[in-house]
Amino acid sequence: MITLELEKCSGCLRCEVHCSFFHSGKIGRSGARIRIVKIEEIGIDYPVVCQHCNERYCAKCPEKAIEIGSLGQIIVSPTLCTACGSCEVMCPIGAIELYEEIPYVCDLCGGEPRCVKACTMDAIHFEPEVTEAVGLKEFKKGTRGLKPDAKRLRYATRCSQDLRDMWVSERRG
Repeated sequence: MITLELEKCSGCLRCEVHCSFFHSGKIGRSGARIRIVKIEEIGIDYPVVCQHCNERYCAKCPEKAIEIGSLGQIIVSPTLCTACGSCEVMCPIGAIELYEEIPYVCDLCGGEPRCVKACTMDAIHFEPEVTEAVGLKEFKKGTRGLKPDAKRLRYATRCSQDLRDMWVSERRG
């Protein structure tokens, strides 16, 4: 599982660039499986990546095109996928998104996530021994009709609020 030390993220986008280049040979945000959400009003940059959740919403694919790999990663079958978009709709945090008729989601780069290697701030970690998946049920409510960008912002804002509150209280302290 990919874990974060949010207070270390500088928002440099190196993780996105390396992810995109590894998977597509191109540099650009649209090809990345990890996305940095910049929440300017509270001064937080939040990497959103598949949490390999307990619920496995995306694996409820009507075409059976998504399976779970040995590391817990999401594997999309290009031969079974019809780009119906149900995986994108079902993910409550916007961690899977169709791009050029292909669902883009973290596959852990075969066990060596490029985003982790690229992060010079040591904000992103890969912990293959973590077997306790995160529950995202609390984020599912209220996502109907939201695009992946809006889901990512909603998730990042809610998850980063504790850190922001801590920073504010230390400053006032």
